Parts: sequence; structure tokens; C-alpha cells
Amino acid sequence: MAGRIPQHFIDELLARIDIVDIVDAYVPLKKAGRNHQACCPFHDEKTPSFTVSQQKQFYHCFGCGANGTAISFLMEYLHMDFIEAIEDLASRAGVEIPRDAIQSSAANNQSSELYELMEIVTGYYSKQLRNHSQANSVINYLKSRGISGEIAAEYELGFAPPGWDNLMTELGGSDGAQKRLLKIGAIIENDRGGYYDRFRDRLTFPIRDQRGRAIGMGGRVLGDDKPKYLNSPETPIFHKGRELYGLYQARKTLKEVDSLFVVEGYMDVIALAQFGIRNAVASLGTAATPEHMEKMFRVTSKIVFCFDGDEAGNKAAWRGLENSLPLLKDDKQVYFMFLPEGEDPDTFVRNKGKEAFLDTNLQTPLSEYLFSYLSKDKDLKSLESQASMAKITLPFIGKLSSAPALSSVLVRKLSDITKIPPEELTVQLREYKQTGSIKTPLHSSGSTFKKDDGQQSQLTEAIKLLLRKPELALDDSLNQKLAEIEVRGIEFLIEIVKYIQSNPSTTIAGITENYRDREKIRNRLIELAPSESQYGDADFSDESIRDSFLDSMNRLKEITIDSRLREFGNLSNMDELTEEKKREWRLLLEAKKQLKMAKS
Repeated sequence: MAGRIPQHFIDELLARIDIVDIVDAYVPLKKAGRNHQACCPFHDEKTPSFTVSQQKQFYHCFGCGANGTAISFLMEYLHMDFIEAIEDLASRAGVEIPRDAIQSSAANNQSSELYELMEIVTGYYSKQLRNHSQANSVINYLKSRGISGEIAAEYELGFAPPGWDNLMTELGGSDGAQKRLLKIGAIIENDRGGYYDRFRDRLTFPIRDQRGRAIGMGGRVLGDDKPKYLNSPETPIFHKGRELYGLYQARKTLKEVDSLFVVEGYMDVIALAQFGIRNAVASLGTAATPEHMEKMFRVTSKIVFCFDGDEAGNKAAWRGLENSLPLLKDDKQVYFMFLPEGEDPDTFVRNKGKEAFLDTNLQTPLSEYLFSYLSKDKDLKSLESQASMAKITLPFIGKLSSAPALSSVLVRKLSDITKIPPEELTVQLREYKQTGSIKTPLHSSGSTFKKDDGQQSQLTEAIKLLLRKPELALDDSLNQKLAEIEVRGIEFLIEIVKYIQSNPSTTIAGITENYRDREKIRNRLIELAPSESQYGDADFSDESIRDSFLDSMNRLKEITIDSRLREFGNLSNMDELTEEKKREWRLLLEAKKQLKMAKS
């Protein structure tokens, strides 16, 4: 959606509203110098460490690391999605979202019609479970699984009767009605242009989004027909990679969602609810996607993947792990729970009870599962296996862009396993984050590696200062300075500078929101943005910040010059150089001399 809403509108919106007013409406703030403070709403604490900067239009918690803009606050605190947060802020500011940035009125009306129609379909199948003459087979099945009438009613379970056109006969009385039923996936078009019901002789499970709207349907066959489970197809209102069955009911039932169990099937969710475990959700026939993970982490800080202990369960768990890593923060946790072979959550909870299912001893932390999975079938006694283990593990640790503490712990654990010093692994990890590959061979002992010559720390410092004072990018001479710097990662700084130059009134909030659709860059900015608080108003004047920024730029230029001078090697004979190379060498020496004079 950020790509459809013009960025200039988001910047203007953030400039119109005051983050202090937004946050204070939900978390009472107290003035503390130029900032405002409160106990963090995202973790328990007694001493306030949650700071809201009116100047920067940014919040940051020094305890748990939560940070962001007014948009981020509404998304995290009220569990809104991005569109809802923009609409909320636009309403407060009394402005309209540009019409080319959102769906047309006709499209909105059409979506409303589809939601309403899906609601009618849900009601139709629920009514069939109560009244249809052949519903006893479904009712008996639910009773055999121990599902009460209360739970069946709460989850709006229904019955799609046998036959090809029950729903068509009830709701498809016109060509327009049939087209709409086709659009929500309730019916299927055959080769001859006719239609028939998608769900036939099945127990039905309505799927609702977080706002409670009926968006799709799942169906379970009671006999031996295939497929056993059937879902609505992708439609304008239903995208299975984004939705989780049971999440709406969990949030509706529980005041606080301390954790979420991710299970495989509808009946697993229903069975756990019957035993009072109301915090279970199911992905809809697909592995947990990044969108699933992001949605769950907005609701809870702990996710437990619960799968069968077979090969399919292991594959699903590993995909869940891979999709979790980029979204993990140090205050978020992921666990894995593998049930005995032949058991699923439904049978396990019925056979052993609620307390057995909730036993945390059955839950394996992500870190432990990561190392266990990657070291499988490896003899870690050999130096070669240790090096191989490090090489395949570091890319996974490298995905933890928003969990620095966990990343450090994993590096130390990897060091224990491979006998490679943690500082060497850290260098390799940095290399991976910058280049996307691990080029330097890893050795278990006696390895040598290049020390960082300071370029990355200087580049990071320059970005932090720029986030602290974006108007630094408006200096007329900056583009020329940047053109003279050749260090790894300078493109990142150049891109931010160009954005600020195109949006001179932007703030930290505007810069980070500009990259909402580019997760890697946005995560890096969020990681750096809190650190800019070290340049507190009492300690750093605008002039000091500008001087520090220029010092970083000069140091990066000096590193570039030194690197190019090293290419000439030890010159014992100038005659070995062409006239062009001699001139380049002299210019580099002169540039370095000028930088030294500027320092003194």
C-alpha cells in the first residue's frame, strides 16, 4: 500500500499530526526536558524508559527497543494494518488520502458487496447444520470429537449439504448473483460455462479477518473423498498467505494474548478451544508466511509452532523458522513443539489433557532448533565440518537484523560449537550482511582476517548523524563529497541523502516510512535511528552535529584515498608508472595532505 499512497502524502501527514498527541491518547505522557516519557506500553517496567520526541516525531524504548513513527505506534499498539493507520491519522488531521492512492469508490463498494455476500454464505451453511435433514452425520462427527454446541456456535461451524447446486439455488438466482458468488470462490465455473457449488457434503469453517469480516471458507470432508480439506481460492477479499484461522476468535476471547500456538488444521484449533486453549491459530494450507508472522507478532510476543513429529511437520517447522528470523526482535520469541509420531494437537489434547499440552518442556527454543537442524548428520569433531557449520549457519544469524542481542548470543553459541573465535565469526557476519555472501574461508584456529579499517563505523556514524539532523543533506557541497568516497555501503547513505534532498522538510519519521516496503533498508534505519539519541540536545549543538558529520565524511574520504594508494604498492621506481598513473598518485597524496591540514 505504501507504493500506492504517494510518499509525499505520508510525509505531509506525519508533518500535520503530532506524535505526542497520538501516543498520549493511549499512554499518558509526562514532559521530561524536550521529550516526553512514560512506562513502555510494549513491555512491563516500573521505571519509564519509553521516550517520545516531539522534535523528531519518533518514539523509542530504551528497555525493549520498540521504536517508530505515529504510523508504527498505531500498528503496534492498536494492531492496525498500514492502511488502517494511515486512514486513522488522515481522519485526525482532517485530510483525504489522494484518490489515486486508494481504491476507487466503485471498487470499495464492490468489496463491501463481496464481504456482505460472504457473510450471507456463512449464515447459510450455519443454518444447514441446524436444519438440514442430512446434517446428523456432521453433528455426530463433532460429538465424536468432543466438540460442544457452544464451541461450534462460537466458531460458526456449518454444513455444506450433498449436491451440486444447493448454494446456487439459494443465492444464485441471477447472472449477477452468480458472478458475485464466483468472485468470492463459493462456486466454480465448469467447462461449459455453467456453475456448481465449491463446498459439497463438508463440515464448513468460516474464515474471518482481524476486523471480524467473513472473507473465506474452509471445508472438511467426512468420508474418504479427496481432498480432505478444501479452502476458498484466492479472491479480492481472501489471501490465504495473509490470514490465520482462529486469530479473530483468539483476540475476541482473550484480553491479553500472551502467546499463540500455530497448528496445521481447523479441527486442531477447534479441539484446543474445546479444552480452554483459546490462543491457537492455523495457517490455511500453507506454511507460515512472513505476512503471517508479522500479523502474529503484532498481537503477541511469543509464537509456538506445533506440528506433527513426521517429515512434513519438520519441513513446515523449518519454513516457519526461516520466515521468523527477519521479523524477530529481542523481545519476541519463537518456539517449536513436536508431538509424538501419530499425534496431532487434536488427539494429543484429548488423550493427555490441557496441562500436558501447555507443558513448556515440550517447547524447543528457536536457537536450539536452529543448531539442531543445521548440525544434523554432521561430525563436528573435524575442522572441515566445523568450518562448514559456521558457513551455513551465519546467513541465518544474519537475518536477525532487529534482534542484536539474540544475534550475539547465537554467535557465541556457534563459536562454542565450531571452536572459531566469536570475533572472527562477527567479522564474517558483517561481511555477509554487506555482500550477501561469505567469501573469506573460515578456519577453526589460527585464522587471519582483515581488521575493519573503520570505514563501516564511520559510515554508520554518518547515517546516525544524518538521521539526527536531516538538513545536513541539504549542504551544497555534500554530493561532491559523496562522489569522492568509495567504501562498501556508501550507496545506502547516498540514497538517504537523495531522498532528503527531494523532501527537504522530512524527519526521521518520514525517512523510515519511505522505506516501509523495503524491509531490509527500513530495518537498518530503525536499528540506527534509536542510537541517534546519544546526541542529546544538552550535549550536542547543531554546530557540533554538523562538525561531527563532516569529520565522518572526511574520514571516509581518507579511507578511500588510503585504499587507492595501497593499490600502487611499494613504489621503488616511479618509472614503472605511466604518466596518467603518476598524476593520479600525486593527486591522491595531495588530497591526503589537504585532509591532514584540515584536521589540524
